[in-house]
Amino acid sequence: METERLLLREWKESDAETLFLYASDPQVGPIAGWPPHTGVENSREIISKVLAVPETYAIVLKKTGLPVGCISLKLDDKTNLTEKDDECEIGYWLGVPYWGQGIMTEAGNEILRHAFEDLGMKKVWAGYYDGNLRSKRVQEKLGMVYHHTSQEVPVPLMNEIRIGHVNVISRENWCEKQGIH
Repeated sequence: METERLLLREWKESDAETLFLYASDPQVGPIAGWPPHTGVENSREIISKVLAVPETYAIVLKKTGLPVGCISLKLDDKTNLTEKDDECEIGYWLGVPYWGQGIMTEAGNEILRHAFEDLGMKKVWAGYYDGNLRSKRVQEKLGMVYHHTSQEVPVPLMNEIRIGHVNVISRENWCEKQGIH
């Protein structure tokens, strides 16, 4: 998939060094529920075991050809936000040097287009942990609206319990936002 500034493509083993560069930053993973990467080998293993799954994409800057983040659609049993086959969850993270440049909103708009137009989804859900105001803001910019808050959300990779907030956008609302009738 392609946008003005970005390519969304599958992760490759050769992305491990660049992935480590951004995923090792303690400002990135922990707020999203996963520990910082510990080395290039750790990043390589995460590419092969976690990121090399359907509907998980490296966010690649066209001007450099390098990944700066990740965006995914969690389908079927990969999400706990819905049990419906025509609904999914969006997840994402972005390297700190690229925060505040509209990159995640650009990638998010493309992944929503893909979810609704190519995959036929009726709703897309997204969650963020209490305090992750950047993620909340991305979801708002994508047109997602508040659905509910859960007080005790397990975060297994961090061995924690957190407060989680959930937003949603329907196909109808997305079409309306895009001016599609």
